[in-house]
Amino acid sequence: MNNNEALLHRFYTAFQQLDAKTMMTCYHDEASFSDPVFELKTKQEISAMWTMLCDRAEEFELTFENVKSNENTGSANWQAAYLFSQTNRKVINRIEARFKFRDGLIIEHVDSFNFWRWSKQALGIPGQVLGWTSFLKKKVQKQARKNLDRFEK
Repeated sequence: MNNNEALLHRFYTAFQQLDAKTMMTCYHDEASFSDPVFELKTKQEISAMWTMLCDRAEEFELTFENVKSNENTGSANWQAAYLFSQTNRKVINRIEARFKFRDGLIIEHVDSFNFWRWSKQALGIPGQVLGWTSFLKKKVQKQARKNLDRFEK
């Protein structure tokens, strides 16, 4: 296992334990993060997101596999099972993660998942009917940003 793979193992092990502080030690000061819901440009925003998600997690389980990296890039597959707090619905989300590294830390983190599959689980009928639309995706992004801004205060 190389150093970047060890870093990703440390990150996901901390995530399994809902330890946002340790997760954040894996990020570079100039890190960015994006997924279908969040577009975060600063380490402070990333920290707020992980802290918020870890603090609010209920019935949470995380597994990860296929951790691979070289000197500059890496990837992993992970799955999170949890209760979505806004609807109290059970979600199982499968994510493909890509990373770029600088100075032995994560400088860029991009998570990809099927938004429609997620929205069907998290939102029920509205997700089933509208989860494939940019309208619902933008609405979820806006609400997530509002939650993050409230959490940061």
